[in-house]
This record gives sequence, structure tokens and C-alpha cells, in this order.
Amino acid sequence: MGKRIVSTGRGGTGKTTFTALATRYLARPLLLIDIDPDQSLADMLGIDLEKEGVRTILDILYDLQKQEGYEELGTMPLPEKIQYLFNTECIYESKEFDLISLGIKWTEGCYCAPNNLIRGIIPKLAQNYAYTLIDAPAGLEHLNRNVTSEVDDMFIVLDPSMKSLKNIVRIQRLAREVGITYQNFYTVANYRFNDELEKRIQSDGGSYLGRMEYDTNVEEFNLDGKSLLELPEDSPAALSVKKILEKAGYKTQ
Repeated sequence: MGKRIVSTGRGGTGKTTFTALATRYLARPLLLIDIDPDQSLADMLGIDLEKEGVRTILDILYDLQKQEGYEELGTMPLPEKIQYLFNTECIYESKEFDLISLGIKWTEGCYCAPNNLIRGIIPKLAQNYAYTLIDAPAGLEHLNRNVTSEVDDMFIVLDPSMKSLKNIVRIQRLAREVGITYQNFYTVANYRFNDELEKRIQSDGGSYLGRMEYDTNVEEFNLDGKSLLELPEDSPAALSVKKILEKAGYKTQ
């Protein structure tokens, strides 16, 4: 079974940037799962899912709930419909990685039964990859409900704020409450930390791995819709993420 990695943190800290840059260095085959409602991981990798004809998981669940479309599937049982549509419509495939996006929940009501089915589908799919890298919001309920309750490494990306520091404890408590287990819990500072502020989070029992460095190219690439995988080889942001991964014990490429 491949390794399961989660990148999380408060909104705006840079967790999706960390995920995108980690994609650059992790061994293939690689599966990316975006369960953040912002759905920005594909954008940071230069992918327009709509143009590519790839749908989010919640889009197909919404249509199934409203009984819109998919008439050709006839009386196929719901589990088989979800499995079929997941395989045919929800996976973006490339030479570098495959990507799945959970999407936005467009309607009220419970998706408990379909979500439980998806929770069984994705772990089976992940067995075919060396790494599964999950971009998650700070609330880990989505992780347990829709993807997996077992994680190897969690990377918490922080900004220099008391809310972000308190979020470390909150995420650890939330993981326990929703039943998520992990092997390692790492913290990463974003580029807004200076040396003085960085010292404040280096005394957390050895889980601090380093700081993501500032890179003007990251902002420009995001604005232009260019993939962060195309950043120059000497990109400070990319190289700092590579160093962080290596400090966590990963062999980078």
C-alpha cells in the first residue's frame, strides 16, 4: 500500500501551494485528492477540469440525487453507478499524476450513503499509487467522511498568527474526535515567518520541519494559470518544500 499524506491548515496559509510543490518531488505513480471546497489545487497545477471534461465527485452525486442525466445507466444499482461514474468522469489523468476533486456540496441534505461508498472506492484506488497526497481544509471531517481515516503523515502549514498556532492543537483534537489516525504530525511555516517568529514554533517536540520560502514566481504563475510544476529549478519556494520533504524522510526526485 502506498503512503498517504495530508496537507492542511487554515485558509490562506499556503497548504495548497505546499501540496502542489510537493507533487514536483514525490515519486510516481502519484494520486492527488483535493477535498478543499476552494478547489484550487487543479488551478495551481495549470489544469482546467471543466475544459478537460473532468467532474467533481459531488457534482455527480448531486446529479444522481436530483435524478438528472445518466439515463443510459438505467436501473444499475447506486453503488455500481457511483463506481462507474467515478472511474469514467472524476479522474484527471496525466503522465505526472492523477487528480480527483471532491468539489462543492450544492444542495442541502445528507450524502451519507454515497459518501460511505466513495470512502470505500478511494482507498482501493490509492493502492495503485506510491503516494496519495490529500489537500484538506482545516476541518478534517471531510477527510474521515469522504477519503480515509488512516494517514501516514500530516503536514500542517502555519501563518504567523495566534489562530494558526492554536489550530495545531485543534487539528490534533479533531483528528482524535473524528477517528483519524496518523503516524507523524509535522508543522511547516509559510514564508511570512521571520527568523524570530520561527523560533517560537521550533520547540514543539521536533515536529517542525522548516519554512516555505517566498517566491514572486508563485504569485505570477497563479495569476497566469500556469502550473507550479513549471517553476524554475532554482525556485526558492520549490527547493524549500523539497528540503522539508527530505527532513521528513522522503526520497525526492
